[in-house]
Amino acid sequence: MTYVIALPCVDVLDKACIEECPVDCIYEGERMLYIHPDECVDCGACEPVCPVEAIYYEDDVPEQWKQYYDVNVDFFNELGSPGGASKIGKQNFDHPVVAALPPQAE
Repeated sequence: MTYVIALPCVDVLDKACIEECPVDCIYEGERMLYIHPDECVDCGACEPVCPVEAIYYEDDVPEQWKQYYDVNVDFFNELGSPGGASKIGKQNFDHPVVAALPPQAE
């Protein structure tokens, strides 16, 4: 099991969750943050600090955002498991579902 970042994060990128994550498993794409499913230790520290309530435990993702589990997992298909987001920095891409979205923030 893991935590998942969903649609409300798109174009917000607050990053409070990154500061709280004790294992550095939250990676930054162009428009959204992603939690690495193999690096997340399910501590839950990220969830309460998200200002837009975009982070959910895998089993608790609202039905309309269930696809974001796969979005988070698939984001790492090419990256693999770098062992920490701070090692590689911001990525210049997003999952295709996120990239195809119209702008979400004002």
